[in-house]
Amino acid sequence: MSRSGKVYCRGVLAGRIQQAPDGYSFAYDPQYLASDGARPISLTLPKQSEPLRSKVLFPFFYGLLAEGILKDTQCRKLKLDENDHFGRLLKTANSDTIGDIIVVEEPEA
Repeated sequence: MSRSGKVYCRGVLAGRIQQAPDGYSFAYDPQYLASDGARPISLTLPKQSEPLRSKVLFPFFYGLLAEGILKDTQCRKLKLDENDHFGRLLKTANSDTIGDIIVVEEPEA
């Protein structure tokens, strides 16, 4: 099973994050890389044409997730597994995030 989301920075498509059985990848969109003034979405996710890979959810994206009572409320109302961090990212980081990054879930293929 592979799940993914489009990552937007200030309303501009910056890249795509994906979960696969062997971990996670984040790849910048080629147009974003080519645009003047486009900055990395995080210091820990430098601009590069090759996908970045991780066995765990990238800390930058984990940091977009709610904690405490808000996490409990989101999981209860949206019927989410509180330990499915990637699922929570896809379902909750599409608006009202801290900063200028949002993640929009892509339909499963």
